[in-house]
Amino acid sequence: MVSLTEKSAGFEHVLCTLEAHVATVMLNRPERRNALNYQAYDELEQALRLCAADDEVRCVIVTGADPAFCSGDDVGEIMAGPKPVSKRTLPVTYQATPAAIAALECDKPVIAAINGAAVGWGMELALFADIRIASEKAKFGELFVKRGLVCDVGGFYRLPAVVGPAKAAELLFTGDVFDAAEALRIGLVTKVTPHGELMAAARELAGRIAANPPLAVRHLKAGLSRFAYGDPREIGAWAIEKIRLLMQTEDHKEGVASFLEKREPVFQGR
Repeated sequence: MVSLTEKSAGFEHVLCTLEAHVATVMLNRPERRNALNYQAYDELEQALRLCAADDEVRCVIVTGADPAFCSGDDVGEIMAGPKPVSKRTLPVTYQATPAAIAALECDKPVIAAINGAAVGWGMELALFADIRIASEKAKFGELFVKRGLVCDVGGFYRLPAVVGPAKAAELLFTGDVFDAAEALRIGLVTKVTPHGELMAAARELAGRIAANPPLAVRHLKAGLSRFAYGDPREIGAWAIEKIRLLMQTEDHKEGVASFLEKREPVFQGR
């Protein structure tokens, strides 16, 4: 039988391992704080689909190579590179990326082990997990408003259910960055550990889940997704429509330019 590690051997930006029915998917662009470029998005999607399809996998841990979990899009490539995302290039599926679809469709429990910055799409990735635990060094932020955009489906679909609509509104409207202690206080994460103990805590939790009957666990996840969060398709269809619209605005272009130029943005409302 070909192992998950062997199947993912050609990946450059995502590392996959499987031990005792627990798969670990690690973003591996530490020099870019695990920001996602086109290749990394593609490899993340493939990794999550491999985990979903492999009967040896009973639980999945998603994390990042230190010093970050995922700092979101690689803005220089995704939004301002030679083939920037545009109204024409955004997919028509109900999520903004196939990686998001793969995360939502994975029927194995997913634990996000958040070891550093989880901002922008990195926070979306954390939200796609069923359980989130964080190191004391973790940071969080729904930064989309700072780029003149709305969030992906994770922010609309999961965030209000996890922290409540009013707190979700505050986080989405401000784009504020907050620490692990605040994430624990608002219920975004279930545990905060010393940095060096994070992966051990994640593996211990994953091991307890993996020891249970896998079919029952998968049906429990399906029930939670259906009754706690609702159907993401309608939410995602609305979000992608707004992302397409907003990517054509001057404020979005200013948000990207100011980030790359390391200056404060000046938004004009157009």
